[in-house]
Amino acid sequence: MNRFAQLLDRLQREPSRLGKLRLMTDYFRSAPDPDRGFGLAALTGALSFRYAKPGLVKALIATRVDPVLFDLSYDFVGDLSETVALLWPAGAAEEEDALPLSTVVRALSDTGKIDLPRVLAELLDGLDETGRWALLKLITGAMRIGASARLAKQAVAKLGGKGIDEIEDLWHGLALPYIGLFAWLEGREPRPITDDPAPFCPAMLAHALEEEELTDLPPAEFFAEWKWDGIRVQAVVGEKSGKVVRLFSRTGEDISAAFPDLVDMLASLPCRTVSIDGELLIRRDGRVQSFSVLQQRLNRKRVCAALLADYPAHIRAYDLLSLDGEDLRALPFFERRRGLEAFVACADTARLDLSPSIDFKSWDFLAAARRDPLAAGVGPDAAAIEGVMLKRCDSAYVPGRPKGLWYKWKRDPFTIDAVLMYAQRGHGKRSSFYSDYTFGVWHQTAEGEALVAVGKAYFGFTDEELGKLDHYVRNHTSNRFGPVREIAHGKEEGLVLEIAFDGVNRSSRHKSGVAMRFPRINRIRWDKPVREADRLEALDALLRE
Repeated sequence: MNRFAQLLDRLQREPSRLGKLRLMTDYFRSAPDPDRGFGLAALTGALSFRYAKPGLVKALIATRVDPVLFDLSYDFVGDLSETVALLWPAGAAEEEDALPLSTVVRALSDTGKIDLPRVLAELLDGLDETGRWALLKLITGAMRIGASARLAKQAVAKLGGKGIDEIEDLWHGLALPYIGLFAWLEGREPRPITDDPAPFCPAMLAHALEEEELTDLPPAEFFAEWKWDGIRVQAVVGEKSGKVVRLFSRTGEDISAAFPDLVDMLASLPCRTVSIDGELLIRRDGRVQSFSVLQQRLNRKRVCAALLADYPAHIRAYDLLSLDGEDLRALPFFERRRGLEAFVACADTARLDLSPSIDFKSWDFLAAARRDPLAAGVGPDAAAIEGVMLKRCDSAYVPGRPKGLWYKWKRDPFTIDAVLMYAQRGHGKRSSFYSDYTFGVWHQTAEGEALVAVGKAYFGFTDEELGKLDHYVRNHTSNRFGPVREIAHGKEEGLVLEIAFDGVNRSSRHKSGVAMRFPRINRIRWDKPVREADRLEALDALLRE
């Protein structure tokens, strides 16, 4: 456990990407099995525990430390793992590797709900501050050490002199603690073979495109299609004593149970096996609905008949990855697209259709279509379009985000001028700054004009701007509600923020009646009087468009 704790501690202090890569590679080379496998799972977010949750950690620290002291400390530090690790009474720290990481993971996984508080307390008593912090990171799942799951996989690939794509291709068929993976990387065993009949293929992603970049791209070499406002999914049909059907999210999470209507549709397709990359949407009365409608179907463990009828799920296909046992990912995109068109035409189902292409000859034409999809002939689905996708006609389907192959060119965001109303400290590196902001717009009430909160934002600003906002919050606090500060605001006092957002929808859960999509702070309007901030009617107008 000490070795893994030291790795996490050094990773959070190491600013260089190459330095982090070296640290993880050295750990995977020197740590024994199965500890390194569990370490890899922790770094990639593949570890979870049924009963060991943040709530248990808070309950345990309340038995060892005064609750008021904990609340004050947590508010100041901002990170649960770090706060508890520092406050937990020191015990007899373990010797180097006296407590293997694998033992800790199995204790957290196998211990029942009743005995787990005692077991966790004993583990914490036997660790030093860094070890306690690492153990709690395992439980909360929030590593926040500046190392992504992909970087951890690159470190594993480097260990065996392999490419990251080879690791990604195997990843979702591997089982903890990855003994066979490390044996292959070290040349002791052949490449792992999975017998999963409906495996997930790592998704190919696009780079964000700025308009000035178009001058370096030849239009004739690219295919364009609409970018839809849903969630990216992969629909897979396999064969093993009958058909096996799965629906995956972009990250490989199996979401089949939440969409039995799509599972039934996929099972009826005229093929033995197939893998389709597409967008999950709600299509009602021949029209694609907004993302807020789709949210009614997401993250549900049980789906009732009424939900299936009121929110019919739909897949709009982007790409064909495999068909009848043949892997098509190495083929050029235009060949895969031709195969996809033929497949969808034969599918004969209302729940699967083809993402329409955009016939363009120049970037100016495509830019005009992006600005106004309705004028470009999209029809009633225009409101569900986020922008356009550009894909090189000769591109293979490659995991990750390779440069120069796929681009996403999103529509320009909407903006409003809103008033800063409340602020709260952030977490991790931002725990000492007031970096989470609630903002509002003017609205006519029975008592007169008042500000009504319409959203929250915690990104979009630079570190320099964060310092200025934090300074403003501290000097203009008018009230406190626990960790939340109310900022002085009125017709003649307050701060205006320009908020950018991708869309707005009706919401019964919000007092304002509206919910923004991806709000972020575009700029600080030091120059604008608060009385000139926007009104709620501006958002209502967007809803009517």
